[in-house]
Amino acid sequence: MSNFKSYGRNPWPPVVKYLVIVNVVVFIAQVLLDPQIGLTVNYLALHPLDAPDFSPYQVITHMFSHANIGHILFNMFGLWMFGRELENIWGSKRFLNFYLISGIGAAVFHLLVQQVMGTYSIAIGASGAVMGIFAGFAYLFPNTPLMLLFFPVPIKAKWLMIGLIAFDVFGGIRGGDNIAHFAHLGGALTGFIMVWIWNRDKRRFY
Repeated sequence: MSNFKSYGRNPWPPVVKYLVIVNVVVFIAQVLLDPQIGLTVNYLALHPLDAPDFSPYQVITHMFSHANIGHILFNMFGLWMFGRELENIWGSKRFLNFYLISGIGAAVFHLLVQQVMGTYSIAIGASGAVMGIFAGFAYLFPNTPLMLLFFPVPIKAKWLMIGLIAFDVFGGIRGGDNIAHFAHLGGALTGFIMVWIWNRDKRRFY
């Protein structure tokens, strides 16, 4: 499938809506309980496996907590923009599974790469799961033109996805910033694999 046709039967399908609500509520709680959002990040973010602050629950909690207002706004926009289309196509149950597995895949890949590279950085935010959503969207609708706020020329979804992957590969190898690049790559890879598997038998895909 390469041509995008809006399946916007519901601009706010239930899983997208409640995921946004949960993320916003958690962020508000972070701000109220910890105005500097430092202590709560320490507990909710995903720490390296051999770090004293690591706990298995962080594989889930890192997806529902954010570092600042810009961080959550960007991720929730991506979740709504592309997630609503996938949920309207797949249904709520399949989309929720896809979202959560993409986020867990992002966490696992982030942890494994850290172990191999011997680096130490935490991951926080829904970015990995959102990258999985975008990878799924780009796989299903590769020729859909997308407009970026900072680059007012339409870019096909497939080329934008490739550009984002290249950015995260380069950024992850270079390091030195506050972006969990390998979590993004893990989420995108997980999302791509899931959609590829589901789409092998198109009669059962929807």
